[in-house]
Amino acid sequence: MEKRALILVTNDDGITAPGIRSLIEIMNEIGEVVVVAPDSPQSAMGHAITINSTLHCEKITVTDGPQLEYSCSGTPADCVKLAVNEILGRKPDLCVSGINHGSNSSINVIYSGTMSAAMEAGIEGIPAIGFSLLDYNWNADFSPIKKFIKQITTEALTNGIPKDVVLNVNFPKLKEEEIKGIKICRQAKANWVEKFDKRTNPMGREYYWLTGSFVNEDKGEDTDEWALKEGYVSIVPTQFDLTAHHSIQQLNTWNL
Repeated sequence: MEKRALILVTNDDGITAPGIRSLIEIMNEIGEVVVVAPDSPQSAMGHAITINSTLHCEKITVTDGPQLEYSCSGTPADCVKLAVNEILGRKPDLCVSGINHGSNSSINVIYSGTMSAAMEAGIEGIPAIGFSLLDYNWNADFSPIKKFIKQITTEALTNGIPKDVVLNVNFPKLKEEEIKGIKICRQAKANWVEKFDKRTNPMGREYYWLTGSFVNEDKGEDTDEWALKEGYVSIVPTQFDLTAHHSIQQLNTWNL
């Protein structure tokens, strides 16, 4: 009998989020599933890790199924570290993170807890994929994208993900029959123009709400933002080596 792949499932929206419950259901069709996810929402935590307080991790059951589930008090990156070093006993064959409630395309990948969990797996030498749906609704419908998640995951297990590369997968909010296909893309050059909404509480103390608008000035037709706007699933191969290799030669001309 062929041995099933060991798949680590995590996220940043919390272990009870509908997105991760859908992802667990899909992964149970593909391999042996172990879930290690935050016990509460950890969105926009980036690659934060817990170093100044203790971590708690307990085995729980959220929904029936063959999967093993662990709820962790830490960040998404903490969850992966704990899974690899304390729970699994060996490196999984694949780590999948999500399904995130909301976009992680373009610059959002920098802030994303979903993608940071996948990146942490990549740093550990584990093939990893982050999945996100462009719908921030807690009750978002994930059924239209299940077929595509299964296809991408199966291809990753069959063909392997390039070394030191993590896949950032984003889905448009469309019906299954409206999704045109899958595009391999680059990250769009876009950013948030941020503002702070300054207010005063009843005690006279000032406080701030972060607000802003998303600006995409990238006109390329090979970007994740273009693909999503046109009704495609976008896959961006990302890396955790942040070296700007193209600038090394120029910097070597400095009088240093």
